[in-house]
Amino acid sequence: MRRTDGPKYKQIWHSLKAAIENGTYAPGVRLPSEFELVESYGASRVTVSRALKELQIGGYVDRRAGSGTYVRAATATQYTFGLLIPELGQTEIFEPICQGMVESERDSNHILVWGRSLAGSETTLAHAKEVCARLIANRVSGVFFAPIEGTPLKNEINQAVLSMMQEARIAVVLLDRDIVEYPNRSRLDVVGIDNRRAGCIATQHLIEAGCKRIAFLGRQHLAPSCVARSAGYRDALGASEAKLGPEFIERLDPSDKSAVEKVMKSYKPDGIVCSNDRTAALLMRSLAELDVDVPARVKIVGFDDVKYASLVSVPLTTIHQPCDQLGAAAIQAMVQRIANPDMPARDILVDFRLVVRDSSGARKSPARS
Repeated sequence: MRRTDGPKYKQIWHSLKAAIENGTYAPGVRLPSEFELVESYGASRVTVSRALKELQIGGYVDRRAGSGTYVRAATATQYTFGLLIPELGQTEIFEPICQGMVESERDSNHILVWGRSLAGSETTLAHAKEVCARLIANRVSGVFFAPIEGTPLKNEINQAVLSMMQEARIAVVLLDRDIVEYPNRSRLDVVGIDNRRAGCIATQHLIEAGCKRIAFLGRQHLAPSCVARSAGYRDALGASEAKLGPEFIERLDPSDKSAVEKVMKSYKPDGIVCSNDRTAALLMRSLAELDVDVPARVKIVGFDDVKYASLVSVPLTTIHQPCDQLGAAAIQAMVQRIANPDMPARDILVDFRLVVRDSSGARKSPARS
């Protein structure tokens, strides 16, 4: 049974796709004009245009400027995509992104190969090569890769993965972060959010909440996405007209109580931007053990809005990443990359939002709730 729920553009997409597949619109036939589809479906032109764009990305139609939309001679090729994601099943941010991929590939008739996961910061070069070899043996059309972070070997491992895929002529789309250090840029597509802008907005929120001495804390060997967030933190401090303390960026283990205590005594922050929610949650636990009250003594903002962000001892203000949209955008980016391998590298950015909870002491702020 075909689904009829969901956004209006999806309903139109399903209807037209079914009509193409059952022969109502034969190969080479021109579809009704956008105006005719607007009248037929009772939808806006923007909605109809989006549905047609989805059909084009899926390989069902060709849109010819000044002429119209035509059914392709053959429907899209079915692709098989591999996932190369550290700690899949253990980290939270990538699971909903992958679920968004699953939903998208059901619509576009592609297949995801859920192979063995990389072990995150514990990954060895040999293990990474073994996982890559299995994907290559499966003859996948493309690989979604979230580069390794949190280990001194990350650059060596990430480059080895990329080299193996390039040698096998397999397309790669990166998730969340680039494979090289910020602000450098690789020649690969990256699907994520504008992390620099997000870091700026998170910091601005703490400034608006009255913080004067704001720190940025992250773990050692930060991912390029987190480094970009720290750049946004700097941007916000530099642009503020408020009298603020100097910038303070520290890389530490947030569960190391002595390291956290040293920061609290030396810099005396009243606001902290954390590189991600896991860092924020571990930091809050250390602060609780040090009898530092959140948010009365120090206000905290994180990134990702993973499911436990609202369940920690003090619900966490954080930047929400729309994981389902990221997953769908990744599938579209991969299909486009396979069809046009010589396109310039792209940053495919999905918008985010600030979710205000108790950790920043500003839950009742009408502008951010």
